[in-house]
Amino acid sequence: MAVTDADILILCKTYPSPSGKYTETSCVAGMDDKGNLIRLFPVPFRLIAKDQQFKKWQWVKAKIEKAPKDHRPESHVIKVDTIRSGADVPSKKEWAERRVHLDRLKLFTDFEAIEAERAKSNRSLALLKPARIIGLNVSPVSNPDWTEEELAKLEQEQKQAGLFEEDEKPTIKTLRKLGHDFYFRYECETPQGTKSYRHKIVDWEAGALYLRCIQTYGDDWEAVFRTKMEKELPAKDLMLLMGNIHRFQEQWLIISLIYPPHRKQGTLLL
Repeated sequence: MAVTDADILILCKTYPSPSGKYTETSCVAGMDDKGNLIRLFPVPFRLIAKDQQFKKWQWVKAKIEKAPKDHRPESHVIKVDTIRSGADVPSKKEWAERRVHLDRLKLFTDFEAIEAERAKSNRSLALLKPARIIGLNVSPVSNPDWTEEELAKLEQEQKQAGLFEEDEKPTIKTLRKLGHDFYFRYECETPQGTKSYRHKIVDWEAGALYLRCIQTYGDDWEAVFRTKMEKELPAKDLMLLMGNIHRFQEQWLIISLIYPPHRKQGTLLL
């Protein structure tokens, strides 16, 4: 596979999961400078050098190549040691600059249209704007602790495939497992009427919010978490970045929550 240089605007980081090869990995997604959605996996984000780490709505430069074992068109392998963090895209002026980039993406208003395009063209990333969020399902996981196998992966010696010199290996806290899963229930308006859907949220921001709520509010965490997820975010112009699962491509996840303020009538983007 050919290795190319890419400029990528980060739109998504999923909550990390244990990895036998990389200790832990996240799926990262964004858009390139041509306006195409792109997936980067695996990214051992917490283990890469601090000056290479990046955040949502930040440009990065890196060498990438098409993922050889993942035939979804958006999937690429990133050469982690080539990552160079770039400029942030600010949220000022009602997300004016961010809106310019979002407006380059095809916006779906019904999940079934995304699935139809997957069946036709193998699309595996898509931006969805539902008509409304109906609610949030919060479900405890079957095992709130890592299994012995998962813990062994997380605690293995951090020899990240040559990413670090021996004296440069970062020291990080063992990844916390999320004790609950979260699902948005939402509706889309279609020519055939209102359709209802339910999808799991794996956005790192949502996981971090959950952990902060537990740390700050203890047993009362859920009420605060729900207020943010069920009221504050849906009150904005909420969009869902959807991504499917490599092994089960008919299964989709909400990989990122994108929540600009509503456009003001008569507002022109420069």
